[in-house]
Amino acid sequence: MDTEEVGFEEFQHCLRDLRRINLCTLAYRPTLTWLDRVVKRTGRSRLRILDVGFGYGDMLREIHRWAGRRGVEVELSGVDLNPWSARAAGLATPPDAGIDYRVGDLFDLPGSHHADVVISALFTHHLEDESLVRFLRWMEDRAGLGWFSNDLHRHAISHAFARAMVATLPVNRLVVHDAPLSVARAFTRADWERVIAEAGFAPGEVSVEWFTPFRYGVGRIK
Repeated sequence: MDTEEVGFEEFQHCLRDLRRINLCTLAYRPTLTWLDRVVKRTGRSRLRILDVGFGYGDMLREIHRWAGRRGVEVELSGVDLNPWSARAAGLATPPDAGIDYRVGDLFDLPGSHHADVVISALFTHHLEDESLVRFLRWMEDRAGLGWFSNDLHRHAISHAFARAMVATLPVNRLVVHDAPLSVARAFTRADWERVIAEAGFAPGEVSVEWFTPFRYGVGRIK
């Protein structure tokens, strides 16, 4: 999906299938759990949230629903390099959700663009180490209250599970290829601890938490 040229309809189909997999694997839970902690710790009832690499926009839509249940007022936006992501996400989003999907490179966002919270999901495994270190520093600079990365745990069992899942479910051919590859590109705890240290954070400043099944939530509440 990162390299092959496909039409919009197939791209959209792929994103819909990834949404189904996210629902089956409780993929939204780490981020929503962390947001609960932000609200509890800070006492805030209004949050500006930026999602980096929003894809289908499904995480932002889940946050919109979470905010409604919690009585939290949210201003939701996302940035993604792929203009088709913005198109697909926009088509899947109710107008009253008020989510702002932007196209562009996160590092090109103006310096004045800040948020209370910066999040990402299934984004960091696409980055090389140097870019990942830069991304962590960028989030630290742009997020007033904190930031959170929700991504896969690289493990033999999670890799086998991903292969079995896409072999069993009727999913797009791009998902069949990309799901096991994403796990192979993902992280262990040691990987995260090394990158966090390279980004200049002191021990204990950033939490690395494992979530069932095979997710790492990496974040910091300031």
